[in-house]
Amino acid sequence: MNSTNAFPLSFEFFPPKTPEGAQKLQTVRQELYRLKPEFFSVTYGAGGSTQDGTLQQVHSILKEGFDAAPHFSCIGTTRAIVREQLAAFKATGVRRMVALRGDLPSGHGTFGEFRYASELVECIRQESGDEFHIEVGCYPEVHPQAKSPRADVEAFVTKVKAGANSAITQYFFNSDAYFRFVDEAYHLGADVPVVPGIMPITSSSQLMRFSDACGAEIPRWIRLRLQSFGDDTASIKAFGLEVVSDLCEQLRNGGAPGLHFYTMNQSAAVTAICKNLGLA
Repeated sequence: MNSTNAFPLSFEFFPPKTPEGAQKLQTVRQELYRLKPEFFSVTYGAGGSTQDGTLQQVHSILKEGFDAAPHFSCIGTTRAIVREQLAAFKATGVRRMVALRGDLPSGHGTFGEFRYASELVECIRQESGDEFHIEVGCYPEVHPQAKSPRADVEAFVTKVKAGANSAITQYFFNSDAYFRFVDEAYHLGADVPVVPGIMPITSSSQLMRFSDACGAEIPRWIRLRLQSFGDDTASIKAFGLEVVSDLCEQLRNGGAPGLHFYTMNQSAAVTAICKNLGLA
């Protein structure tokens, strides 16, 4: 089933670790189906630690009539494992995936056969031709490990030239960073759709923690406003809804090809934002 929204939406889940989490996510999925997304992506942990859970979620979503894309990271893996994984995807009915480098898990001394996501993309194309739609990641505010902003854009362009069909960004709160990144990448030869990743703001402490870990910048005015609310969760959520809805409107008006929401396995904030945008 394809999105019937005039403006494409997609949503990310992580595999639940408990039966209660799985039950809750089943309800969340049903609520988000009403928004008629183009697809759902499902993450997995470092070194494929929750890969079985990833494929279970993907399989459930496909059975329920929506497109689903497993995350597929290449750190610590080999070409033979990639071949096996592609066969498993094909058998499950997967036709789209999110190809990432992934983090080097503690205890792994080596990268495996692949150091970069571009090498994984190239391998997938060599093994399966155009059978899969390949999404890759990118960082409008520069990957934390990039040598320079220019090197970061060039790394993204390399993934596109290796065969990526489209990209999803790390979340951000500054639309200028996104538009500048897309423009620079385009001028270097990357002309695929770059969909902005959107993080709803529902918890101040969680947002600070995630952002410090992944290098996403929280503008000072947002950070200070969130701090000023203290433990007043209702005010945090109301402010977050306003800020993120406004960001999404700027992106849509500026020509972004869709929106990809990091749902944190919740539906309320995403649904409220989409209502504000007239998409619910």
